Amino acid sequence: MATSDKRVLVVEDDSSVRELLTQHLKDNGFLVTDTLDGNRGLELALSDSYDLVILDVALPGTDGMEICRQMRSKGIGAAVIMLTTRGEEIDKVLGLELGADDYMTKPFSPREVVARAKAVLRRTTGEDVAAAKKIKVGDVEIDFGAHEALVRGVKLDLTSTEFDLLGFFVKNVGRTFSRDQLLNSVWGYTSSAYEHTVNTHINRLRAKIERDPSNPTYIHTVWGVGYKFVGSSDAQAAA
Repeated sequence: MATSDKRVLVVEDDSSVRELLTQHLKDNGFLVTDTLDGNRGLELALSDSYDLVILDVALPGTDGMEICRQMRSKGIGAAVIMLTTRGEEIDKVLGLELGADDYMTKPFSPREVVARAKAVLRRTTGEDVAAAKKIKVGDVEIDFGAHEALVRGVKLDLTSTEFDLLGFFVKNVGRTFSRDQLLNSVWGYTSSAYEHTVNTHINRLRAKIERDPSNPTYIHTVWGVGYKFVGSSDAQAAA
């Protein structure tokens, strides 16, 4: 994966961790900006100038959760990896529900963070797709090569995880998936503690693609099971 044009923001108040991460990312070809202050981190993150933002949860000033929340509320789709010294499930659930793409608990290997960064960016930029193609289901069209999604011809502002979720659905039209299956396929998690995260992202995706989210055309709830994606027509390769 070419990383020379990928811009990364590291917001971490532990100087030794920040310097180590920054050096490893630079050694792997990333363009890195770093700061120890949450308020400055928020200002930089909201500039929408980065492909990836690595956020410590506990920061002086604005904390990492709030930075992530504000990024997503303003439609900034940069990938987000959260860092924390705490291991409680609730931290991970909150981070993922706010729109984080991955989550790592300290202590960790800087090499592992670099590997996660590359993996997240591969998904975000569509590099995991073997061949660029488009799939259309009803009024929803997704272009995996360009990493873009449109509904009724209008480009959607999706986070990378929302794009992954929509992409998974359009590739599996008509199939019903449990929350556990969606967690494993889209997020890569297996714990049932994250199931509410699926509900949150489903609601956000419905709000962006459905004419009436309370009466969805595409993302249907299968009571007692999970969700399935349907459309007014079968999935087809877009012209």
